[in-house]
Amino acid sequence: MPSAHGPARLAELPLGAIRPTGWLADQLRLQADGQTGQLENVWPDVGPDSAWLGGDGEGWERGPYYLDGLVPLAYILDDADLKARAQKWVEAILAGQGDDGQFGPAGDDWWPRMVALKVLTQYADATGDERVPAFLRRYFTFQARNLPQRPLHGWGRARGADNVLSVMWLYDRTGEEWLLDLARLLLAQTHDWATFLTRDLPAGPAPAFRHLTHGVNVAMGMKTPAVAALLDDAVDDAAGGGRRAEQIRQMLANLMRLHGLVHGCFSGDEWLGGREPHHGVETCLVVELMFSLEQLVRILGDGSHADLLEQIAFNLLAASSDARMLAHQYHQQANQVLVSFADRDWSFSGPDANVFGLEPHFGCCTANLHQGWPKFARSLWMRAGDRTLAAVAYAPCRVDAELGGRPVRLDVRTGYPFDDVVEIGVSTPVTHEFALRLRIPGWCREPSLTVGQEPLPTTPDDDGYVTVRRAWADGDVVRLGLPMRLRTVPRDNGAVGFRLGPLVLVHAVGEIWRPVPDHAGLAEWEITPRTFWNLGAWVDDPAGIESWPVERRPVGPVPYDVDAAPVVVRGRGASLRRWRMRDNSAGPPPASPVATRAPVMELRLLPYGSARLRVAELPTVTVTPEPDDD
Repeated sequence: MPSAHGPARLAELPLGAIRPTGWLADQLRLQADGQTGQLENVWPDVGPDSAWLGGDGEGWERGPYYLDGLVPLAYILDDADLKARAQKWVEAILAGQGDDGQFGPAGDDWWPRMVALKVLTQYADATGDERVPAFLRRYFTFQARNLPQRPLHGWGRARGADNVLSVMWLYDRTGEEWLLDLARLLLAQTHDWATFLTRDLPAGPAPAFRHLTHGVNVAMGMKTPAVAALLDDAVDDAAGGGRRAEQIRQMLANLMRLHGLVHGCFSGDEWLGGREPHHGVETCLVVELMFSLEQLVRILGDGSHADLLEQIAFNLLAASSDARMLAHQYHQQANQVLVSFADRDWSFSGPDANVFGLEPHFGCCTANLHQGWPKFARSLWMRAGDRTLAAVAYAPCRVDAELGGRPVRLDVRTGYPFDDVVEIGVSTPVTHEFALRLRIPGWCREPSLTVGQEPLPTTPDDDGYVTVRRAWADGDVVRLGLPMRLRTVPRDNGAVGFRLGPLVLVHAVGEIWRPVPDHAGLAEWEITPRTFWNLGAWVDDPAGIESWPVERRPVGPVPYDVDAAPVVVRGRGASLRRWRMRDNSAGPPPASPVATRAPVMELRLLPYGSARLRVAELPTVTVTPEPDDD
């Protein structure tokens, strides 16, 4: 196979080679039993009348979006019912290709077919169905013939990198040079995201719709330079310090400088919204940013992108749905103290965008949310050559791979991110040499690593990895310690956020869930507070935040249930009664530190993903005791 055109540093394992266990298996099972597994029964847009199934219903992006999560979920869980559901969609798509190579019901719009292509490549990865490469070849021939006269436009022009990924999937299997020419043509017709996000990005909430400031488009566009690197004539240097990698670092840094929020994601309450913590993040943005980060790690091998991937998954993805994954929000807020039907100071959205339901505001997230957890599970480990497996992210799972021609199984036993120890059991029928590349998160200052009783060095390389190469025997055990220290994240106007390892910690506000009568779908709720939300953090506590006790509890069958949160930190703070609501959201945090004579009280910090009412960006307080009456 030709490899002169920028091969990716890592390679995905076949879909189904990684099986979630422990809390991650519970989370995916909740998804399968909830919104994903039941969606066809409660939402007509992906029901039997879908135009993608040959009916006269919705025929644009919603069917492919849904399938883009259903397929990996079905094969990762090895769920026969979900596989059967997915198969009927795949068969309809494969049967719907014309003699000219075009397929699908979506008119001449290139965009929804880009999603369908991702579906088919995942399905082929799982099943080896040889119809898929032939199908793709016919469609890409159609594209090569038509794109010069009918170029990408609208959503397709913003998201052309997704199309290129599928082209490169086929190129990796056939080596046909004309596919590289098609990929270059697609990239030439795609928005120049690197220039826009490094030089032209505006500050503050976007005042009107533009594809370049649409939050989901930005999340998808983030991977464009890395996808372009697959076509570069020269491979980036081994340290990942090439031109494309530097572009992406600058893009992310600029986004966070102008639109970054305390949880590490940029705002996008439909359009980019600036840095204030009442601005929201769309669920589509969350899952598409995760997919972009998974591709950045795969192509560039840079562990810092995996750090951010974990942070988005363990916090924002978890928070985007209720704990049992029956309903979701269109927009979530870092400082979210009321979930209700109301107008808010967002760039663009309707009054229902904040509630948990079937189709709040718009159905794109209803269709698209399903890819988040299963693609994350698939990306936990990747291949780094014939004899190396690389840990991209940590969560309990079982990995089956062939290294050096021999089968190897890894059993990853951990409560991470709620615990700080990752244990990896190695199963191999014969002792043989291979390597494990273990990511050391950038936040971890004192990692430890042992194989059996042997301590090993933990200084990471420039990509953030430690490589353990040895002759492995059946039953060997790797123990990776990633101590998590409570730390603050500085924010505007003197406010702070809190993190513990990859977890964003928030002041958890007491919650009253109010079912919405006559709702569609499985469930719909508003949530009102039952405790104070307007507290400041006493970070100048003489004992220091290091003294705040961290309580860890076993992860329950509903991992992100607020009443059984696996991590609780009991900090200290004081009420700030003058900090009030504004436009149905928490007002901007007051300038800190705020001097107060209010009594010191407990500031209960929980994982962001567990608390649907929360304050993630807190003002700080200076506590001045009342003078003695004497």
